[in-house]
Amino acid sequence: MRFARFRRGGETPGVSRPRLSREVYVLGVIAFFVMVGFGVVVPVLPVYVRSFGVGYLEIGAVVSAFALMRFVSSPFTGRLIDWAGERVILASGIGIVALSSGLVGVAQNYPQLLLLRGAGGVGSAMFTVAAMTLLLGSTAPGFRARAIGFYQGGFLLGGMAGPALGGLLATISLTAPFFFYAATLAVAGVLGLVLLRPVRGGVVAEAGPPPERIPFRTVLRDTRFRAACLANFATGWNSFGVRSALIPVLVVEVLRGPTAWTGIAFAFAAVAQTVALAPASRFVDTVGRRPAIIGAFLVAGLTILAVPFAPNIVVLTALLCVYGVASAFMGTAPAASVGDAAGAGGGRPVSVFSMFSDLGAIVGPLAAGFLVDSVSYPVAFGVGALLFFATSAYALRMPRQARAA
Repeated sequence: MRFARFRRGGETPGVSRPRLSREVYVLGVIAFFVMVGFGVVVPVLPVYVRSFGVGYLEIGAVVSAFALMRFVSSPFTGRLIDWAGERVILASGIGIVALSSGLVGVAQNYPQLLLLRGAGGVGSAMFTVAAMTLLLGSTAPGFRARAIGFYQGGFLLGGMAGPALGGLLATISLTAPFFFYAATLAVAGVLGLVLLRPVRGGVVAEAGPPPERIPFRTVLRDTRFRAACLANFATGWNSFGVRSALIPVLVVEVLRGPTAWTGIAFAFAAVAQTVALAPASRFVDTVGRRPAIIGAFLVAGLTILAVPFAPNIVVLTALLCVYGVASAFMGTAPAASVGDAAGAGGGRPVSVFSMFSDLGAIVGPLAAGFLVDSVSYPVAFGVGALLFFATSAYALRMPRQARAA
């Protein structure tokens, strides 16, 4: 696959084999290191929290604190980026998560642990919004989805490698994964400071002054931006509330399988998503964001709707693989739409976009759990599917996009 290296205004230098800019590749590598460390921590975090002698409610509070602080701090992150620039905020955010994660490993009591995880959520929001703002702004419109796909590929590969390493480190001690996470984050932060070029408003300084900004109020009225935010909310709801929270329980309680089946099914789905990223990204750039969102969210909704009726683990795994392929489109098309609506300037639109995913991740698990307790699995999955269908329907209002090269 050939990529084009774009400078300001989408101009293409006279090279025979163009490629994406350095910033895209650096951010992809940073994403890998961040996710490797995160994947190492995820399997041991509940067990580590439990070692403080607390109940399952307190375990849930530690997980929710991270997402809640991401949500609360995201609006301020956009303004920080406007003030200090993407590179500084990105490195600072990674530094906050690294420091807080390392300190989690030496926490003396539960309140300290809860506070430190909350601080990590603030740093995570800074990193996420700054990285996406830089990624969208430093890539020409016709290549935004491919840049996002490469970036997300780093997350996916890191996410697949992390849990295996986490299991090995947990045999040393429950605190070792947190120190490893801090180390991988330190590497990511250094890479960002050293390899990312000075930027302002999402544009590489050497490429010239940033383009004229689109007023934030204008962005908020843009149908593309609204569709992207709804898509991010639906994805956050289903990824954390339905997929991550309910499917592991469904495997054990409905399919009567061992917990290992969940990990195997999720691993196959992650591979399917990774393989689909490149063609999905090219589709989003060349055919359009609108058809990608309409089709992917429709398929994802039908898949989630069918999951509680899966008769065995083979069918469930196949459904999750279809969902993984749809996720390759769902992860790239909405983010590229934000870039189309907001242009290169400012982090506020990206911070609002990120908030919708965090809101879905906070509300989704609670709502899904309540629906399973009070009604049934099919209803809980059905509500998640309705959000996907609503996104697909709203995307019909998006303007048709001219095909890119």
